[in-house]
Amino acid sequence: MAERKRYIDIEIPILDSTMRILGTPEDLNNKTIKLDLTRKLRGKGLTVTFRIVNREGKLFGIPNKMVLVSSYIQQMIRKRCDYVEDSFKAQCADIRVTVKPFLITRKRVSRAIRKNLRNTTKELLLEYLKERDYSTICNELLDNNLQKTLFPKLKKIYPLSFCDLRVFETKELEKIDIEKVLENQVKEIIEDDIQEIKEETSKESTKDTLDTEQQE
Repeated sequence: MAERKRYIDIEIPILDSTMRILGTPEDLNNKTIKLDLTRKLRGKGLTVTFRIVNREGKLFGIPNKMVLVSSYIQQMIRKRCDYVEDSFKAQCADIRVTVKPFLITRKRVSRAIRKNLRNTTKELLLEYLKERDYSTICNELLDNNLQKTLFPKLKKIYPLSFCDLRVFETKELEKIDIEKVLENQVKEIIEDDIQEIKEETSKESTKDTLDTEQQE
Protein backbone atom coordinates (compact mmCIF):
# COMPACT_ATOMS: atom_id res chain seq x y z
CA MET A 1 0.00 0.00 0.00
CA ALA A 2 1.41 3.38 -1.08
CA GLU A 3 2.31 5.81 1.66
CA ARG A 4 -0.21 8.61 2.03
CA LYS A 5 1.01 12.07 1.06
CA ARG A 6 1.33 14.63 3.82
CA TYR A 7 2.97 17.98 4.43
CA ILE A 8 6.62 17.42 5.27
CA ASP A 9 9.10 19.92 6.70
CA ILE A 10 12.13 20.50 4.50
CA GLU A 11 15.07 22.25 6.13
CA ILE A 12 16.97 24.84 4.08
CA PRO A 13 20.19 25.26 6.10
CA ILE A 14 21.71 27.94 3.87
CA LEU A 15 18.66 30.16 4.56
CA ASP A 16 18.26 29.02 8.16
CA SER A 17 14.60 28.27 7.42
CA THR A 18 12.10 25.47 6.94
CA MET A 19 9.34 25.04 4.37
CA ARG A 20 6.50 22.53 4.08
CA ILE A 21 5.79 20.51 0.93
CA LEU A 22 3.11 17.93 0.21
CA GLY A 23 4.47 14.46 -0.54
CA THR A 24 6.38 11.56 0.95
CA PRO A 25 10.10 11.39 1.82
CA GLU A 26 10.65 8.83 -0.94
CA ASP A 27 8.81 10.83 -3.61
CA LEU A 28 10.44 14.15 -2.70
CA ASN A 29 13.98 12.78 -2.59
CA ASN A 30 16.07 14.28 -5.43
CA LYS A 31 13.21 16.60 -6.50
CA THR A 32 13.84 20.32 -6.92
CA ILE A 33 12.14 23.40 -5.53
CA LYS A 34 12.65 26.96 -6.76
CA LEU A 35 12.57 29.92 -4.39
CA ASP A 36 12.56 33.64 -5.16
CA LEU A 37 14.81 35.33 -2.61
CA THR A 38 14.21 38.91 -3.79
CA ARG A 39 12.45 39.98 -0.60
CA LYS A 40 14.89 38.18 1.69
CA LEU A 41 17.86 39.80 -0.10
CA ARG A 42 16.28 43.27 0.07
CA GLY A 43 15.51 43.74 -3.59
CA LYS A 44 18.24 41.68 -5.22
CA GLY A 45 16.41 39.57 -7.80
CA LEU A 46 17.81 36.11 -7.19
CA THR A 47 16.14 32.72 -7.59
CA VAL A 48 17.67 29.59 -6.13
CA THR A 49 16.82 26.04 -7.14
CA PHE A 50 17.27 23.58 -4.29
CA ARG A 51 17.60 19.83 -4.67
CA ILE A 52 15.94 17.83 -1.92
CA VAL A 53 18.01 15.11 -0.28
CA ASN A 54 16.71 12.51 2.14
CA ARG A 55 18.91 11.73 5.12
CA GLU A 56 17.39 9.00 7.31
CA GLY A 57 13.87 10.29 6.72
CA LYS A 58 14.82 13.94 7.23
CA LEU A 59 14.70 16.18 4.16
CA PHE A 60 17.14 18.97 3.35
CA GLY A 61 17.31 21.48 0.48
CA ILE A 62 20.79 21.92 -1.07
CA PRO A 63 21.42 24.80 -3.55
CA ASN A 64 21.70 23.46 -7.09
CA LYS A 65 21.37 26.60 -9.18
CA MET A 66 21.44 30.36 -8.55
CA VAL A 67 20.12 32.76 -11.19
CA LEU A 68 19.71 36.53 -11.28
CA VAL A 69 16.27 37.24 -12.76
CA SER A 70 16.18 39.13 -16.08
CA SER A 71 14.01 41.97 -14.75
CA TYR A 72 16.57 42.70 -12.03
CA ILE A 73 19.44 42.82 -14.54
CA GLN A 74 17.44 45.13 -16.81
CA GLN A 75 16.97 47.53 -13.89
CA MET A 76 20.75 47.65 -13.41
CA ILE A 77 21.48 48.52 -17.06
CA ARG A 78 21.47 52.27 -17.73
CA LYS A 79 21.68 54.22 -20.97
CA ARG A 80 25.12 54.93 -22.42
CA CYS A 81 26.82 52.00 -20.71
CA ASP A 82 28.08 48.58 -21.78
CA TYR A 83 27.77 45.15 -20.26
CA VAL A 84 30.18 42.23 -20.31
CA GLU A 85 29.11 38.61 -19.92
CA ASP A 86 30.74 35.22 -20.20
CA SER A 87 30.04 31.55 -19.60
CA PHE A 88 32.53 28.84 -18.69
CA LYS A 89 33.11 25.71 -16.63
CA ALA A 90 35.14 25.99 -13.43
CA GLN A 91 36.50 23.59 -10.86
CA CYS A 92 35.67 24.12 -7.20
CA ALA A 93 37.61 22.26 -4.53
CA ASP A 94 35.12 19.38 -4.79
CA ILE A 95 33.02 19.56 -8.00
CA ARG A 96 32.74 21.34 -11.35
CA VAL A 97 30.34 24.23 -11.84
CA THR A 98 29.03 26.46 -14.62
CA VAL A 99 29.69 30.15 -14.06
CA LYS A 100 28.18 33.09 -15.98
CA PRO A 101 29.57 36.41 -14.73
CA PHE A 102 27.84 39.67 -15.65
CA LEU A 103 29.44 43.12 -15.47
CA ILE A 104 28.06 46.58 -16.26
CA THR A 105 30.39 49.51 -16.95
CA ARG A 106 29.62 53.10 -16.00
CA LYS A 107 30.07 54.36 -19.59
CA ARG A 108 30.55 53.07 -23.10
CA VAL A 109 33.87 51.28 -23.48
CA SER A 110 35.96 49.90 -26.31
CA ARG A 111 35.98 46.26 -27.38
CA ALA A 112 39.53 45.94 -26.01
CA ILE A 113 38.42 47.00 -22.51
CA ARG A 114 35.44 44.63 -22.60
CA LYS A 115 37.74 41.78 -23.61
CA ASN A 116 40.18 42.68 -20.82
CA LEU A 117 37.36 42.72 -18.27
CA ARG A 118 36.02 39.38 -19.51
CA ASN A 119 39.41 37.64 -19.45
CA THR A 120 40.42 39.08 -16.08
CA THR A 121 37.09 38.08 -14.52
CA LYS A 122 37.52 34.52 -15.76
CA GLU A 123 41.08 34.30 -14.43
CA LEU A 124 40.07 35.67 -11.02
CA LEU A 125 37.07 33.34 -10.73
CA LEU A 126 38.98 30.22 -11.77
CA GLU A 127 41.61 30.94 -9.13
CA TYR A 128 39.04 31.88 -6.49
CA LEU A 129 36.76 28.88 -6.98
CA LYS A 130 39.40 26.17 -7.00
CA GLU A 131 40.39 27.07 -3.43
CA ARG A 132 36.85 26.73 -2.02
CA ASP A 133 34.25 24.00 -1.96
CA TYR A 134 30.83 24.34 -3.56
CA SER A 135 28.96 24.91 -0.30
CA THR A 136 31.27 27.75 0.72
CA ILE A 137 30.81 29.48 -2.64
CA CYS A 138 27.02 29.31 -2.34
CA ASN A 139 27.19 30.97 1.07
CA GLU A 140 29.56 33.65 -0.21
CA LEU A 141 27.29 34.43 -3.15
CA LEU A 142 24.31 34.98 -0.85
CA ASP A 143 26.44 37.15 1.45
CA ASN A 144 27.94 39.06 -1.53
CA ASN A 145 31.47 38.20 -0.35
CA LEU A 146 32.57 36.86 -3.72
CA GLN A 147 31.21 39.94 -5.50
CA LYS A 148 32.97 42.25 -3.03
CA THR A 149 36.24 40.45 -3.72
CA LEU A 150 35.93 40.80 -7.50
CA PHE A 151 34.72 44.39 -7.64
CA PRO A 152 37.84 46.31 -6.46
CA LYS A 153 40.12 44.22 -8.66
CA LEU A 154 38.04 44.76 -11.80
CA LYS A 155 37.46 48.47 -11.31
CA LYS A 156 41.22 48.95 -11.73
CA ILE A 157 40.66 48.05 -15.38
CA TYR A 158 37.55 50.21 -15.72
CA PRO A 159 34.94 51.57 -13.25
CA LEU A 160 31.94 49.23 -12.94
CA SER A 161 28.41 49.93 -11.75
CA PHE A 162 27.55 46.25 -11.34
CA CYS A 163 29.46 43.00 -10.80
CA ASP A 164 27.86 39.63 -10.06
CA LEU A 165 27.32 36.09 -11.29
CA ARG A 166 24.22 35.85 -13.46
CA VAL A 167 24.22 32.06 -13.18
CA PHE A 168 25.99 29.66 -10.83
CA GLU A 169 25.05 25.99 -11.05
CA THR A 170 26.33 22.44 -10.99
CA LYS A 171 25.29 19.14 -12.52
CA GLU A 172 27.52 17.18 -10.16
CA LEU A 173 25.66 17.75 -6.89
CA GLU A 174 25.55 14.00 -6.25
CA LYS A 175 29.36 13.96 -6.07
CA ILE A 176 29.66 16.27 -3.09
CA ASP A 177 29.72 15.17 0.53
CA ILE A 178 26.20 16.14 1.61
CA GLU A 179 27.03 15.59 5.28
CA LYS A 180 29.91 18.06 5.00
CA VAL A 181 27.68 20.56 3.21
CA LEU A 182 25.06 20.39 5.96
CA GLU A 183 27.77 20.66 8.61
CA ASN A 184 29.28 23.76 6.92
CA GLN A 185 25.92 25.46 6.52
CA VAL A 186 24.94 24.81 10.14
CA LYS A 187 28.36 26.14 11.19
CA GLU A 188 27.73 29.28 9.12
CA ILE A 189 24.38 29.81 10.86
CA ILE A 190 25.98 29.42 14.31
CA GLU A 191 28.76 31.89 13.42
CA ASP A 192 26.18 34.43 12.22
CA ASP A 193 24.21 34.00 15.44
CA ILE A 194 27.35 34.51 17.53
CA GLN A 195 28.19 37.65 15.55
CA GLU A 196 24.68 39.03 16.13
CA ILE A 197 24.97 38.34 19.87
CA LYS A 198 28.34 40.12 19.98
CA GLU A 199 26.90 43.15 18.17
CA GLU A 200 23.89 43.29 20.51
CA THR A 201 26.17 42.97 23.55
CA SER A 202 28.40 45.74 22.20
CA LYS A 203 25.40 48.05 21.68
CA GLU A 204 24.08 47.37 25.20
CA SER A 205 27.53 47.97 26.68
CA THR A 206 27.84 51.30 24.84
CA LYS A 207 24.36 52.32 25.98
CA ASP A 208 25.15 51.46 29.61
CA THR A 209 28.35 53.51 29.41
CA LEU A 210 26.50 56.54 28.03
CA ASP A 211 23.80 56.24 30.71
CA THR A 212 26.48 56.10 33.43
CA GLU A 213 28.25 59.18 32.05
CA GLN A 214 24.99 61.12 31.91
CA GLN A 215 24.19 60.23 35.53
CA GLU A 216 27.58 61.46 36.65
